[in-house]
Amino acid sequence: MSRPPAPKRPKDSKPMAIPQGELFLLDSPLYGEIRGERSLMAFPFFALAKTRWMKPLTYQTDQVSIEVRPSASGVATIYDKEIVLYIASLMAAKLDAGEAVDQDFVFTAHDLFNVTGSNHSARSYGRLSEALERLQGTQIKTNIEAGGEGEEGFFSWLSEAKLHYTKTRTGERRLKAVKVRLCDWLFRAILLDRHVLDYAAAYFQLGPIERRIYEVARSAGDGEGIDIDLATFRLQIGYQNPLANFRSALKQIAGTDAIPNYRLDLVETIGEPDTGAARPGRKASPVRVVITRRPPAIEDGSDGADESSGESREPGLVSATIRTGH
Repeated sequence: MSRPPAPKRPKDSKPMAIPQGELFLLDSPLYGEIRGERSLMAFPFFALAKTRWMKPLTYQTDQVSIEVRPSASGVATIYDKEIVLYIASLMAAKLDAGEAVDQDFVFTAHDLFNVTGSNHSARSYGRLSEALERLQGTQIKTNIEAGGEGEEGFFSWLSEAKLHYTKTRTGERRLKAVKVRLCDWLFRAILLDRHVLDYAAAYFQLGPIERRIYEVARSAGDGEGIDIDLATFRLQIGYQNPLANFRSALKQIAGTDAIPNYRLDLVETIGEPDTGAARPGRKASPVRVVITRRPPAIEDGSDGADESSGESREPGLVSATIRTGH
C-alpha cells in the first residue's frame, strides 16, 4: 500500500523558535521524507551491531577505500545512522524549500523519535546521548570524493554534538533541543553532489542486515536491483562474520520477505562446491545474490523515486524465494 504524501513545509513557514529566550532556532520538525546520501547507502560505513563494536572496519576495492576507527565508546552503528539520516533529511528539505543551509542543525529529540519510530522513554533519551557520542568519536577515512573534493586524513560524522537542557521548578532536567554540526564531507556531498535518495518508511523497522540490503539495492544504478556473488555482497553489506553465516542469514531474510520494495533471491550454481568461504584466486562464489525491484504495476502503475524529487511510492510485497540455477 502506498504511503500518503509527506507534509510539506508551508511557503511562509520558518523554523520554530525555542521559547524562553533561547539563542537558536529549531530546524525540526521534518517536513518531507527520510532521505540519505547515496555513498552512505552504497558502502559499509557503520557497524552492524546493537551493542558496542570496538573493532576497526575496512572496505577496499580497486576504486573505493574506507577505514573506520572506533572511539572509546565504539564504532557508530547502523542504529546511530538514523540520526545522520534525519539530519540529511532536514538539510534536503531546506534545500528543496529554497532555504539557506549551513552545517549546524538544531532539532528536538521528540521529532527525531517520531520520524524513526522510537518510543519516548527515558532509555531512548539515554541511547540518543550514546549515539551522538559514537557519531562524534568515530573516525572515518575514505577516498570517496564529496562535492568534487577529496580529503586526506580522518573525519567524524559530527564535529560537534550537544544536548541542551532546561530545569523545572523541582530541579529536574528536561531535554530542550539537540544541536549538531555535520562534517564537511557529508555536507558537501548533499549540498553540491545532490545524490540524495529517499528511504522506504519501513526502513526503521528492519534489522541491521535487512537495512544494509535495502540500502545497497536502493543505491545501485537506477535502483532496479543487483546481481552479485555472495562473497562480494558480504563485503559491501559490511557483514563481519564468516560467509557461511551470511548465507544462512540471507536465506532467512529471503524467506520472511523483509526488504521493502525489493525481492531477494539466492541463486545456487549446481556442480560447484560450496565451502562457505572465499579462497584466494576463486573466480566467484557458487551462490549469487539477485535483488530485483518489485514491478510497479502490482500497485498503481507508478514508478519509484528519483534523486531530484525524493518522491516515492511503495508497491505491495511479493514473496521471496530461494532458487537453484540449472
